[in-house]
Order: sequence, then C-alpha cells, then structure tokens
Amino acid sequence: MSEKVRIAGIVKESIVDGPGIRFVVFAQGCKHHCDGCHNPATHDFNGGNLVDIETIINEMKKNPLLDGITLSGGEPFEQPEGFSELARRSKELGYHVMTYTGYTYETLTKKKDEQRLRLLKNTDILVDGKFEAAQKSLMLKFRGSKNQRIIDMNKSRRENRLTLSEII
Repeated sequence: MSEKVRIAGIVKESIVDGPGIRFVVFAQGCKHHCDGCHNPATHDFNGGNLVDIETIINEMKKNPLLDGITLSGGEPFEQPEGFSELARRSKELGYHVMTYTGYTYETLTKKKDEQRLRLLKNTDILVDGKFEAAQKSLMLKFRGSKNQRIIDMNKSRRENRLTLSEII
C-alpha cells in the first residue's frame, strides 16, 4: 500500500515559498491556531484530501524547472510519517526540501520522536516558530513574523549546533 498524506492543496510553481522555483504541498491539520494565520482552512485535521506520495512525486517530475519542494501547512510535523517519506523521496530525486513549522527546532528535537526527527533529517531549510501577528512584517523573506527563524539544517548538522540560513 502506498504512503499517503492529508493535504489542503498544492501549488505547482511558487517563488515566494523558498529559494528558486518550488513545488508547495500544504499539510492539512494544525494545532497551533496562530492569530492571523495565513492558512486557517488548513487547521481541521479532517479536511483536505488524502493523496498518495507517489502522485505528488509524479507531479513534481513533470516540471524540469523545479528547484525544490516546500512543505507548508497546516503543520507538516503533525503527519511526520508521510511528510518525512515525501521529503526523503524528494531529496533522493535531487530536490531541495524546505519545511515550515509552528514548532521551534528545540521543541522538535527535544521530544526524540523518531518520525519528526526523520522529517528534520530530510529537511534542508527549516522555518520554525508560530506566526505572531504583533511581529508581522511584509519585508521578511520566506517568513511572516520576525520571531520565525530560517534554519540551515545541513549546516546545523555539520556543525552540531543550530545555524541560521544565509537566505535571511
């Protein structure tokens, strides 16, 4: 049986959800309920559609111009098994993986949840932290509020310490 993820939708080409041309998958389901959330329709865990990971991968392969995939939400870390598999398969095909989360990096790593750690392992760039309306800025690159961080996961793993990305 093929692995599935519950998604709110897909944007096949985006230049605002990470560096380069991105294929964006919006996870369905989120516990954060951030005030001023950009995607409130993604909060309901029973909404959206169950989609085969293979179907998503096949859609990505149709566009030779894609630089990577962005996992957004909702909250991808609420479906860590499916999204970690999607990220892993995307990386195997040479795509850059960027993941958005309302959790902080510290919260995700402290719990020692193997599937969440696997999604982190297969993420190149992580944007962490809840959206905070009081810190909203339209001048920020790839994030909505100043408290959110853009973390270079590859460099963080190499240096064994949290390292912010240079795309900030």
